[in-house]
Order: sequence, then C-alpha cells, then structure tokens
Amino acid sequence: MTAYFPAARLRRAALAGALCAGLAVTGTGCGEDPDKGTNGVGKLAADQIEDKARTAAAAADSVRLSGTVVSGGKSYTLDMRLKSDAGSGEVKSQDSTFQLLRVGEQLYLKADAAFWGKSEAAGKLGDKFVKVPEGDPSYKQLRGFTDMDVLLDGLLGLQGKIAKAEEYTKVGTTRTVLLTADKGAGGKLAVSLEGTPYPLRLERAGGAGAVELADWGTTFQIEPPPKEQTVDYGSELPTEPAAKPGGTGQGANPNG
Repeated sequence: MTAYFPAARLRRAALAGALCAGLAVTGTGCGEDPDKGTNGVGKLAADQIEDKARTAAAAADSVRLSGTVVSGGKSYTLDMRLKSDAGSGEVKSQDSTFQLLRVGEQLYLKADAAFWGKSEAAGKLGDKFVKVPEGDPSYKQLRGFTDMDVLLDGLLGLQGKIAKAEEYTKVGTTRTVLLTADKGAGGKLAVSLEGTPYPLRLERAGGAGAVELADWGTTFQIEPPPKEQTVDYGSELPTEPAAKPGGTGQGANPNG
C-alpha cells in the first residue's frame, strides 16, 4: 500500500528540516548539543572554569599577549612574545614607542633618538639596544612588560561574583565560554572550548584595557641582540625627563 501525504504537510516538514539545519550551524536548537566537540569545560561552574584557565596559563611556557593596558592614568599598547625566562616586543604609550628584549635578567630597550629627549647620549642611543642596568629606577617596571608570570598574574584576575554566559562565543575562529565578573564591571574572560582551556581574551575591570592571548605553548627563540647593535650605557640610563618611559623617570607598572 502506498502512503500519500498532503502537500501542506510536506511543506511543513521541509520547512522544519531547513530551520533545524540553519540552527545547527550556530550550534543551537533541534537537539544539537552545544558542547559537542569541545573540551567540556563549558559544562562546569563559572569559578571552576576560571580555575581551569588559570591553571592552564600557569602551566604554559610561552604566549603572545597583545592589546591595551591602562595603568596610572596612562594607556599602553602591548604586543609581546613571552616565555618563562625571556620576552620581547613593542610597547606604545601616548608619549613614546619602544621595544623591549629580555633574556634571563639581561634587559634591553630600543627606541629612536627622540625617545631619549635632549640628553647628550641621545644620538648614541637612538635605534640601539640599550642595556638597562638592574640598579636603574626603571628596570623593575620595564622588566614587568617582559615577564610572563608577572603579566599573567596581574591581568587574569576577575573582580566580583563570576558568572558564565549562556551562549558560547568566539575569539577568532576558536569557540569560547565567556565569564563575567560583577555583570561585566569586574572584567570579562573568554576561555577556550577547544583543546587546553587557555584564556584567550580578557577585558579588565573598570575599563582598564583588553588583551588577547594567543600562541600558547608555541616554540620560539629569543636571543640577545647583536653586539654591534648594543650599547651599555653604565649604571643608570640618562636622567633627562623625556628619556624615561612615560616621562616620569620611573617607568610604568603594566599591572596597574
């Protein structure tokens, strides 16, 4: 016996099928499991997800950090490649742009002549890697920009009661679960749902900047600059006011 279906019923079935197909693309509706193909952390409570992200970050030996950090009323744009024992990249502020490179405890700063202001050494230091003496007042602050542990410890904390968003989002092409603290006022953290649950994007509390974290665990080399491009100025950098990052003579604290 052959069954016949009214045309209206067929049209409704076709419409429902098309709707399910469309919703499945976004990972919702029609019985689609939003956690399918993920690392499963999205099912955890918000504070557990944060713990997982911090643990993953602490265990990693490298990361690339880029974005903006507001500290002491100044905004700094960072693009840093960081390892457990080294770091390099560029720091920009409203006043200046400079590059930092650190291998172990040896820290170097590179900037154009204008960065060094009107100091007598400006012509010699411009566009050279200048060794920053450990006894210089700016050493600790500048080193902080290149220290993976210092940066992550200072940046990854959320302030206030933590909740997770109901729907998953993306950072680039990677699916993430979004955590918010104090309804967003205490910061937002996007945690990877693919592979290791690394933190991928952070919006700091109080509008103190936003950074993206990528290339977790990627192998790369950071080596001291060539000798012909290096200047050892002595026990202290030039003291002319314009010569110090931020114009304060004390550098900057990237973690506020």
